[in-house]
Amino acid sequence: MAAIDVTSASLGALSARLDEVEGYLHIDERRAEVQRLAQAGFWDDAEAASAVMSRLTRAKEDVNAIDDARAKLDDAKAAFELAEEMGEDELLEEASQLMDELTADLGELELASWFTDDLDHGDAIVTVTPGQGGLEAQDWCEMLFRMYLRYCDRRGWKVTVNDAPAGEAIGLDRATFTVSGKNAYGMLRAEQGVHRLVRISPTDAKKRRQTTFAGVEVLPVIPDSIEVEINSDDLRIDVFHSHGHGGQGVNTTDSAVRITHLPTGIVVTCQNERSQLQNKAFAMGILRSKLYELELERRAAEMDELRGPKHDIAWGNQIRSYVLYPYQMVKDLRTGVERGNVDSVLSDGDLDEFVVAYHRWVVGGGA
Repeated sequence: MAAIDVTSASLGALSARLDEVEGYLHIDERRAEVQRLAQAGFWDDAEAASAVMSRLTRAKEDVNAIDDARAKLDDAKAAFELAEEMGEDELLEEASQLMDELTADLGELELASWFTDDLDHGDAIVTVTPGQGGLEAQDWCEMLFRMYLRYCDRRGWKVTVNDAPAGEAIGLDRATFTVSGKNAYGMLRAEQGVHRLVRISPTDAKKRRQTTFAGVEVLPVIPDSIEVEINSDDLRIDVFHSHGHGGQGVNTTDSAVRITHLPTGIVVTCQNERSQLQNKAFAMGILRSKLYELELERRAAEMDELRGPKHDIAWGNQIRSYVLYPYQMVKDLRTGVERGNVDSVLSDGDLDEFVVAYHRWVVGGGA
């Protein structure tokens, strides 16, 4: 019974861990920041208020989360003490449940404390691209796409599919989608890299084992406050009929948009919205993120923090392997984390263990 784990020692350990997290997040400074920004007169300057709104929101969220954690810890202690005095198993179970909830809350707070770049707290643009493996790689691209949709749903993030055209016979030719939610970019950049799948080919009559690859690129959504200069003369904009995921049978006009940035050769396509104007706006947003990243790459070698090293989507470059045959296992080659239940990862999007382990690895100097 889980309630047996509730002891004075375990409660003390949780209390110490909460103290550490509060220190990581500099809660006293954040409380002072919230009070300062909320002072009368600050909101008279609309431009300044807009510039710090996201910072104020995050500070409030962290302060409230710590206050909620403190209250939960106090309730757990009170329930435990009453259970000890009265011998009530129900109170012990209540304390155990509160401890479980608090442990999960502290895990999220610890993770958030590792995100030091403002962009980490914002939205993300994810692109999945087939690599080696032919048509099988297009199927693998769609499998990863659906895995990430499920993961985003588990975390309560909103997903906007920007472009996901069907492959030649199966799967997807590529998939680009925007993820909106707290710490979306910070979390999802753990997924950037080459993903390898080993399985019995579903299209091979001889049922031979096949290895396929897909690449995952994760970019931050660049806020409007960050200037990215784009000369309209440098753009070629093409419009065409939407097709594939979300488009087939929906649009009968030229609503899909392809933007080519001529100086760099970057091509961005968006076709999932009914309106050409909406597709153009999404495509321009993705282009801004790509050009922003390109500019940072020119300025500093630390661009690996945003995109990671550039590798072929093929053998020797994978960050994670998903093996369906001759055994079942998902293994992250950076952190060593393994999971035998492949369905929980691919079908249910249960990726938190891999994502958290990656960030712990980075903080520990692994990248």
